[in-house]
Amino acid sequence: MLEALYDRIDDKRDELVELTRSLVRIPTINPPGDAYVDCAELIGRRLARRGFDIQYLRGEGTPGDSERYPRTNVVARRDGRAPGACVHFNGHIDVVEPGLGWSVDPFAAVVRDGRVYGRGTCDMKGGLAAAIIAVEALIESEVDLPGSIEISGTVDEETGGYGGVAYLAHQGFFSKPRVDHVIIPEPLNVDRVCLGHRGVWWAEIETGGHIAHGSMPFLGDCAVRHMGAFLARLESELYPALAQKRTRMPVVPEGARQSTLNINSLHGGLAEGYDGLPSPLVPDSCRMVIDRRFLIEEDLPQVKAEVVSILEALRHERANFSYELRDIMEVQPLMTEADRPVVTAVSAAVERVLGRRAEHIVSPGTYDQKHITRIGHLKDCIAYGPGILDLAHQPDEYVDIDDMVASAKVMATAALELLTGRAP
Repeated sequence: MLEALYDRIDDKRDELVELTRSLVRIPTINPPGDAYVDCAELIGRRLARRGFDIQYLRGEGTPGDSERYPRTNVVARRDGRAPGACVHFNGHIDVVEPGLGWSVDPFAAVVRDGRVYGRGTCDMKGGLAAAIIAVEALIESEVDLPGSIEISGTVDEETGGYGGVAYLAHQGFFSKPRVDHVIIPEPLNVDRVCLGHRGVWWAEIETGGHIAHGSMPFLGDCAVRHMGAFLARLESELYPALAQKRTRMPVVPEGARQSTLNINSLHGGLAEGYDGLPSPLVPDSCRMVIDRRFLIEEDLPQVKAEVVSILEALRHERANFSYELRDIMEVQPLMTEADRPVVTAVSAAVERVLGRRAEHIVSPGTYDQKHITRIGHLKDCIAYGPGILDLAHQPDEYVDIDDMVASAKVMATAALELLTGRAP
């Protein structure tokens, strides 16, 4: 039965490529959230022709949602002939802006050297297309499957997922008894099963000052210099301490097995984008956004306290030092247990299809599993899909066609086991 299923997926190779190209050609750039409706409807029309019930669900009131940029998700469901488990494949349809440095049109979906190039090929329209082909091949094999299969195309993963998976999770779309197992085809290499991710704390820090004429800075108080003092303390105190924190989580790449802190942005003084001569002013505000990734062994209050303690020390030691700290986002680290049904099914399928043991990993950054676990309270969730993680958000992003075909076979095999309750 499996060989016939694999032959069917091989026969769909060109169809898989064309579906990927069709998805990539819709420039669902986020922000602001372009063309979500067009992409959701492409998926919905295709799956409706294959017997799925289709729902379009707008995340009204979520960040970025508007009449011009509606946060429109698509959820497709196909029930079997008998009751049973539900396997859900979830892929995000939004992509980041293309940026500079491309050698091809980022939305032309060029096929070259066994690869499809374009923004979103790797992250993660190639994975979503592979999941759709896997499910279609399984249905066309005419196996009398119990239970249900769902496929969703969701929005805003690149900006936190609040209009997509988080919104749907609040509506019960990622909870039992509706759904039992979730596979997210993120690009984490075709022989890896991703169990979860590190935690994240984003925050904005603003240092204050006093405006004055730039020729007489002694009459003002430079907020940028105050921020510079904070940056110096990060370099001398916090960065060395973070480098000593290591985790048991199998995070990839190796450098992400420690705690990290990224300075996401820094701005003080004259507004950005002004191309005339600057006015001679002492800046009275300087803002910095930090991106702190932390480990399952760490406690979020302590993570925050490490930054606050430096700011408070400066407030006592440095004349006129003042600051404000604003939380932007916080996500706890998570890791699905290795003996969960979805982990064992996908791992076994990797070994069957590729002939080698699956590597269990943890992602350095978060993805929509966080909402499925936190809001939906569904623990049987992993990420698995084609694509090389390092290519995500890069110019000349691509997905390997052979990897898409292989991952479709893995997903079809795993779904068959999860639905029937027995290894194929």
